[in-house]
Amino acid sequence: MILGQPELLIILLLVIILFGGKKIPELARSAGKAKLEYRKGMEEAEAAEREEEEEEEVEEVKPKKTTKRRKKTASKKKATRKKTTRKKTSE
Repeated sequence: MILGQPELLIILLLVIILFGGKKIPELARSAGKAKLEYRKGMEEAEAAEREEEEEEEVEEVKPKKTTKRRKKTASKKKATRKKTTRKKTSE
């Protein structure tokens, strides 16, 4: 339902008759300010929503705690050396 030129002209004339020529700029200014505030509010809400989503993603990506490797004692080092030398000689 798109309005054509004749319909828009009739609406414009009715607005001028009802509000007068002096009030129209004030109405347009207040409508513009309301639109601007509405946009700002929407942008702030979207920004807050994006921040929450990013925080959730960060929580999901956090790495698990890793355990520290124990140092090998001298006897364990010798045992692993013997195993590797046995494998090499058998090949």
